Amino acid sequence: MELKTREPAVSGKFYPGYKEDLIAMIQKLAKRMVPVPAEVSGKTILGGILPHAGYIYSAHHATPFFQILSEHQPAPDTVVILCPNHYGYGPPLALDSNRSWKTPLGKVDLDHEFYPHLNLDIAPEAHQLEHSAEVMLPLLQFFLKKPFTILPLSMRDQTPQTALLLAKKILKAIEKLNKKIAVIASSDFSHYISPDEGKALDDKVLEKIREWDTEGVFTAICQDDISVCGFGPIMTLMEMAKHSMKNPGIEILSRGHSGETYPSTEVVHYISAVVYEKN
Repeated sequence: MELKTREPAVSGKFYPGYKEDLIAMIQKLAKRMVPVPAEVSGKTILGGILPHAGYIYSAHHATPFFQILSEHQPAPDTVVILCPNHYGYGPPLALDSNRSWKTPLGKVDLDHEFYPHLNLDIAPEAHQLEHSAEVMLPLLQFFLKKPFTILPLSMRDQTPQTALLLAKKILKAIEKLNKKIAVIASSDFSHYISPDEGKALDDKVLEKIREWDTEGVFTAICQDDISVCGFGPIMTLMEMAKHSMKNPGIEILSRGHSGETYPSTEVVHYISAVVYEKN
């Protein structure tokens, strides 16, 4: 089968569709970034939780993580992008069949070396229209100084059991391939509720994340009907940290909501965080 290039699905919608405009926007965001938290500086970075809304709403919350990643050594060979499946196309877990993904900043190859070790379905329909992995790519292209590949992985099944299974599969594959990786758990938090209500609900999820309690994350979301769309990716990153780090830590880098851009009583909430190895 001939491998092809995935054309961007949300270029010109979620982020600028022209190279010069996209670079200018990210450069402007980069100038506003805050210093790397002292707790994280010099530590081993596993990955982060990042929002995936349109750049005008959420990119300034995401850019601190990419700043940290750009300074981290060793630089990642592969960035694993765990994303929810908003449209429901394809199997419960899905890799993409394309050779590369394209944005206005160029093409990035997918790391197909992982595929035999993961033994997951390959379903381009799960990725074709999905924005939650794609929006990470221009930021990675801008900030990372060394060439890298990506491993986008769509999660329609977002149960704790699947998160644990997937985490173990990825970790085993990393060990066999001897790859340096970074993991992005792509997720927005509460959707279309007031700033105060969303913060209160999201705090319940954050409490369980900080406790490394994946079952607790799932229970909180189900019990209170909290509209965190990428809880599967978040739980998978948590399980990867628990199974690969002696003393995992998480640091909130930025937090806010869409009402900061366009005032509204119903907003989407964003949280970015970095997962690292404590001393």
